[in-house]
Amino acid sequence: MLAHSFLHDGPNIKGLSPAVIHVLFNGDPETATVVTEDCPDLHIKSIIQLLEHEELTPEQKNTVSELSMSWDLPAVTKTNRRWLHSKLLIHSVIGRTMRQIQQLRKGLKDVMLWPLLTSRPDIVPLLFPKMAEIQFTPQMLLERIIWPVEDSDEDFDIESICRITGFLRMFIETASSDTLAQLLTFWVGWERLPSELKVEVSVGNFPTSATCFETLKLPAHFKIYTEFEEALLAAINSARTGFGLV
Repeated sequence: MLAHSFLHDGPNIKGLSPAVIHVLFNGDPETATVVTEDCPDLHIKSIIQLLEHEELTPEQKNTVSELSMSWDLPAVTKTNRRWLHSKLLIHSVIGRTMRQIQQLRKGLKDVMLWPLLTSRPDIVPLLFPKMAEIQFTPQMLLERIIWPVEDSDEDFDIESICRITGFLRMFIETASSDTLAQLLTFWVGWERLPSELKVEVSVGNFPTSATCFETLKLPAHFKIYTEFEEALLAAINSARTGFGLV
């Protein structure tokens, strides 16, 4: 998918961490320096950050252990905490994206950029700016949204459609750049703005997304903005997204 997107959209892939870029061009994940800020998933990042505390509560230990064992790593103990912190970071940033990194390398070779980038490393930061350097603004998202209209095939009146889309507009207009980046990742699968962002008012309990169709699906049942905001933030933070994880 990344190779296909690279070939059709051009060199516009942004937000790769230095660790991922290192593996992309050097091929060795063992020599990459991974830091907590590189983790693209806010939920996983918050779990890994628990290991930076001096002491963990029983509940925190269970949370960390559930994540580590789901990735075939041991449960956390007093003696392996720092080691586990490193292993979880490497897996969350690099291990889960190795297939996509390989696809991206192939895409760079297919469009004949690989020789240039390997001979001119000073160009790499221009092609792959750090995520911290990308500041999303509400206008950047709002100007690309295709808003829904009243659909006779669904039982949603224009009042419901206007209320839900108004909630989304308010969320975007008041969100921080980091939150907008997470919303975009949830919406389309990664932190790159497509030419269009589609919105649908739908049935269901929670916001969902169809990343391949760049469509955000928002349930029509929300009547109060704070409930909408809480549900959308929960969906964003719980989604297992990030670079290439679509």
